[in-house]
Amino acid sequence: MILSRRLFAWMLPLMLAGCFQSAVPQMPDVPYVQLDGSAHRTADLKGKVLIVNFWATSCATCIKEMPELVATHQKFQAQGLETLAVAMSYDSPEYVAQFTQSRQLPFKVVFDRDAGVSKAFGDIQMTPTTFVVNRRGEIVKRFVGEPDFAALHKLLAELLSQPV
Repeated sequence: MILSRRLFAWMLPLMLAGCFQSAVPQMPDVPYVQLDGSAHRTADLKGKVLIVNFWATSCATCIKEMPELVATHQKFQAQGLETLAVAMSYDSPEYVAQFTQSRQLPFKVVFDRDAGVSKAFGDIQMTPTTFVVNRRGEIVKRFVGEPDFAALHKLLAELLSQPV
């Protein structure tokens, strides 16, 4: 009798797992302003595979990973990848602009002046934090710290190969 209760208790979560669909988190719809002053919404990016990278010029890991992020963007851009680099509100706008220009970042750069974007994505505190969003606007992966770029490239290739 005890064995069957233990077996039942062990199997119950497995049986129930098929009864409920787990909700995939959606990318929040939040306004943002790029460094060039143009205003946009994250909802405008739905239908695209997207990397959203939260970073700061004072973050050594962010600075170290930026060339890899640039290379990733350049590798997949022609297949439809969009990249949104969100500089944290505690950063200096002048440093962000200078870094963006000196490194010739080829993607959209946002200075999150009021922390609205970072709050909408779960109140991001640790940089770098990187999200991968599929064409349906679902957040499919979150990296805290420098991403495993080989795994990121594999995931992006898979997402970009899926129909719109």
